[in-house]
Amino acid sequence: MDDDPGDRPSDEMRGRVPGSRAKLWVLIRADRWAVTGVLLAGIFGVLVVFGRLDPAPLRGAVAASDPIETLFQGLLTAIVTAVTLVVTINQLVLSQELGSLGDQRDRMRGAMSFREDTEGVVDEPVSPAEPSAFLLALIDAARSRAERLADAVARCGDAQLRRQIEEFADGVVDNAESVGDQLERAEFGTFEVVLAALNFNYSWKIYRARRFRIERGDALSADADEALAELVTVLELFAPAREHVKTLYFQWELINLSRAMLYAAVPALVVAVSTILYLDDVGTVTGITLGVDNLVWVVSAAVAVVLVPFLVLLSYVLRIATVAKRTLAIGPLVLRSTDGTDGTDGTDRVQ
Repeated sequence: MDDDPGDRPSDEMRGRVPGSRAKLWVLIRADRWAVTGVLLAGIFGVLVVFGRLDPAPLRGAVAASDPIETLFQGLLTAIVTAVTLVVTINQLVLSQELGSLGDQRDRMRGAMSFREDTEGVVDEPVSPAEPSAFLLALIDAARSRAERLADAVARCGDAQLRRQIEEFADGVVDNAESVGDQLERAEFGTFEVVLAALNFNYSWKIYRARRFRIERGDALSADADEALAELVTVLELFAPAREHVKTLYFQWELINLSRAMLYAAVPALVVAVSTILYLDDVGTVTGITLGVDNLVWVVSAAVAVVLVPFLVLLSYVLRIATVAKRTLAIGPLVLRSTDGTDGTDGTDRVQ
């Protein structure tokens, strides 16, 4: 193997995703309500500025026609459509939890079988129940296998191979310790659990370990070969565990999104209906504040409130879609272009 260790992809997700860190922070790390608030403030500010700079004042347009009524009638229809969408989302999420007794029993058997397989490698009689602790147990198992691998390969006569495997094992240990610290502080229901799991680049590690065994297995001792095999086993268990936790988080987020949109839809409906009924006359709102007609302030604020459900939907979907795009495949499969010719500098999407 002649791979350059410098070609190893970053363990952290943000290091493997093209684009600025600020963009990734907005798409993934930022609080969804904060993103909604920023978008809301931006829309409100832009409307006020346009109202201030418009050579044909809004008050004159309202006197000549009915732009406010037309606008809010369209927004009112959109709100009702959005609520229908929320109901559909809830039905899709709940449909995965519904099933016959036989289906539920099969799901239970599958879950228990996987836990039993996991308990065989994490050296615990009962695997942890909490998602973060469960992932942490697998990561700790990977770290211990990597440490054993480093010890076993120390007696290898091939200096280059020994150096490559030691660097590989050290990378696994460092990554496991970093992600372990993140998982210890994370609580399920927050994005931190999923983000920490995404920062463990398991797919590249599986690919690398398998290449060591297949291409240079004849130069490895029995202990080193066994340690590599055990490490691959742990990593292969971590992959479906992470995907399962990610799926549960997506369901959790979609339910939160549905509730948030329903809560926001009620005041949005009230504001839209009130605007249509009571802002049909230019004399309803009078005066000027900070050089801007008060009618512009009121209409801009009303538009912002009515758009809250859609901005909430946008902020949540941005994160869900970004994570889903970066984790489409499972295992060492490259779904994006890389600079290398053998895939060692790439990974399965963003693993």
